[in-house]
Amino acid sequence: MNERGIPERILAEAAGGAPVCLGHDWLTGMRGGERVLEFFCRAFPAAPVAAVVGDPSLVSRDISSHRLLLSPLGRLPGAVRHYRKMLPLLPWAAERTRLPPQTRLLLTTSHCVAKGFRKPEGARHLSVVFTPMRYAWTFYEEYFGTSRAKAALVKPLLARLRAWDRRTAAGVDRFVAISDHVARRIKDFYGREAAVVHPPVDLARCTPGAFPGDGGFDLVVSALVPYKKIDLAVRVYSKNGWPLKIVGAGGCEAALRRAAGPSVQFLGRLSDEEVVGLYRRCRLLVFPGEEDYGIVPLEAQACGRPVVAFGRGGALETVAPGVSGVFFPEQTEEALEDAVARAARVRWDPAAIRANAEKFGPEPFLEGMAREIRAVLA
Repeated sequence: MNERGIPERILAEAAGGAPVCLGHDWLTGMRGGERVLEFFCRAFPAAPVAAVVGDPSLVSRDISSHRLLLSPLGRLPGAVRHYRKMLPLLPWAAERTRLPPQTRLLLTTSHCVAKGFRKPEGARHLSVVFTPMRYAWTFYEEYFGTSRAKAALVKPLLARLRAWDRRTAAGVDRFVAISDHVARRIKDFYGREAAVVHPPVDLARCTPGAFPGDGGFDLVVSALVPYKKIDLAVRVYSKNGWPLKIVGAGGCEAALRRAAGPSVQFLGRLSDEEVVGLYRRCRLLVFPGEEDYGIVPLEAQACGRPVVAFGRGGALETVAPGVSGVFFPEQTEEALEDAVARAARVRWDPAAIRANAEKFGPEPFLEGMAREIRAVLA
């Protein structure tokens, strides 16, 4: 049962008893995509979960309690640690992941290759797309850098990935995009229409504190990877001596620590409860990257705290300017400094910020997904 009172079984009822198999790119931690997968795991407790690689100890009980179907790649020693280095092999691995032949509904949650799982004969495939394969389509320089030599090596690989990504879209019977922003990409890259169903923020877990915003610091909650642009926040807060706490880990952490001044604190990975405590006490959340949707800004808003966000991508759909946050137009130090200064002058209303987040709760998500399940099976 979710916080708004609609049980996840509304999804099972929409499936009408059809055998379901769930699919996800990889199960190596709990981020926004895995939070969406949890809803489907609760709705279909008997459904196996297919993944290219995965480790049950790294995901929640809602997910790990399901039978895990790994690709041939995922059964290799060290696959969970090194799968990011195996990008050229991931499409091959996805297509060779064996799904139960009795499956009648394949429900995938995908930002890389899960939409490429081959549905069994007679099955229907509903794919919830967080984004078309980001590495191949949109954030080349953020992932691979600007080196001409590397570009010459990587360009043929990316061309093959794009061709595979476009070809396997034909195996999906119905697409769901997590935002209007992603729906436009699906149209541009695959030539397919997609319904939009916004992923839910956990309104029961993320609630305002008794004295919100009294901690005297700003907050970043993010994977520390290039396209998130955490380096921009580190430079601005270090230069000005403003207190900033950063929650998360990733490949850029060492470089970010070297660039950070004494006002910037790295907290690493924290529990959900610890993160909510930081949301409640921070002055504001900084969200400097272009995201396909972004559940973190909604979690901060559900806790009554405003967001300073880059004014592109999914944040435009979830942050209400002047009510729950401030946008900055360019990913420059000057633009971010100006936005933080503007946000600091506003007398924010935590109740109004929370009300904006409530528009993105579990109820509209479950109703929207039930509608899409009925449609794909019809």
